[in-house]
Amino acid sequence: MESFFKLKENNTTVRTEILAGLTTFMTMAYIVALNPNLLTGFDVGSPLWNGVFLATCIASALGTICMALLANKPFAMAPGMGLNSFFAVVVGNIAAMTGKDYTSAFQAGLCIILVEGIVFVILSVLNIREKIVQAIPLGVRLGIAPAIGLMLMNIGLGSNVGIYAEGNGYSAPFYVMRDFFGALTATSIKTAMGAEYSQMVLTVITMFVGLFVIVLLAKRGRKAAVLLGMLVASVVYWLGEALVFHVNPFASLATASWVPPFGDMMATTFFKFDFAGFAQIGWFTAITLIITFCMIDMFDTIGTLVGTASRAGMVDEKGDMPKMKEALLSDAVGTIAGSVTGTSTVTTFIESAAGVEAGGRTGLTALTTAIVFLACMFIAPIAGIIPAAATSSALIYVGVLMLQGLQKVDFNDIDQILPVFIMLLAMPISGSIGHGIGLAMICYTVIKVFSGKAREVSGLTYVISALFLVKFFLTL
Repeated sequence: MESFFKLKENNTTVRTEILAGLTTFMTMAYIVALNPNLLTGFDVGSPLWNGVFLATCIASALGTICMALLANKPFAMAPGMGLNSFFAVVVGNIAAMTGKDYTSAFQAGLCIILVEGIVFVILSVLNIREKIVQAIPLGVRLGIAPAIGLMLMNIGLGSNVGIYAEGNGYSAPFYVMRDFFGALTATSIKTAMGAEYSQMVLTVITMFVGLFVIVLLAKRGRKAAVLLGMLVASVVYWLGEALVFHVNPFASLATASWVPPFGDMMATTFFKFDFAGFAQIGWFTAITLIITFCMIDMFDTIGTLVGTASRAGMVDEKGDMPKMKEALLSDAVGTIAGSVTGTSTVTTFIESAAGVEAGGRTGLTALTTAIVFLACMFIAPIAGIIPAAATSSALIYVGVLMLQGLQKVDFNDIDQILPVFIMLLAMPISGSIGHGIGLAMICYTVIKVFSGKAREVSGLTYVISALFLVKFFLTL
């Protein structure tokens, strides 16, 4: 194990790597249930839901194992958030255009993911994706980690702990930063939320208790600070549910199914490509969708790898990460595995930053996460009881630490500062790493061209900026 993962060379130990892998999994365990919910319209327990659930576990594990063995990096993979929602919309449109039922349209949509994965394998083998990484200006690359940090904080304080109020005719989600602190003075919000307001109070308490525990343990040099903080936060939440709401937080375990529904996956998603149905949507639409998925996934992955590696000290003075080719190839393999088993694009998860912060530096961290993903096929009910508020504690903490990367940005150079500032705003607002990078590159290119420094911009940077302009225009 030492010779393969080079633990001493990376200043880490088996214990640290395993704890980091568990930390990474706990921060992204929500994807196990959320991904099939989003892709099937919350049709929980249906054959398609069961198939996507298993596909999520298997594809995440396979992609992450490739990352561990090929690149020896501590990054985990899973079906990307945002991309899965977009895929669900695409499947719905395919169903409307072809008259197929949702499951058949889903199988047609999987053809897009398969082609995307094959394209990525080719681009990775030919080093084209690596050249695209190098085409991102250094200033923009330095700003990716802080921008991802803000995005993590936004997830932790926003959508990750959204609470739905169903009383008083109000069914919209409420979020911590927007509604809880406003609710302290706004009686109308408390009234609208009804009983859910108390749940939000418990969520906020849980989140901040977990955050403070993580900070205090980290200051004492505990490698397992993030993991222990999440466990403490989980206990606080479970106690609150039991004592305040008189709800048994473990009640779902009594009736949960512990047998993986492999039969449903074989019947609905495993190698169920409907190429004939895919062709019915028209070649122009098909090609446009493939290019859109490729661009979003490519820059989401690049941003996560560069940003997280930068935080872990895995990049050189030029901002390049060793074995980037292998890492990108692992991402491509994960996407193909996702299409074969039955889920949307598999990409590198920003929650990997939590494992890196816990001390993960090698592929052993990723391998640990992958093993837990496979085990999750049998213990999914346990992963399901981890409260979102506990996950938020870790995401906020890691997000704050990633902001330290701003120290490397030259604040005296407007050519760097403005693109980075745009990216800092765009990532958390759009919820897309790729869109943030795209806007930053467009901004950088425009500044250079109109300040008489067009020759300082590489040809590939011009191409990427132009492609993003086209993509944004087509999206509008």
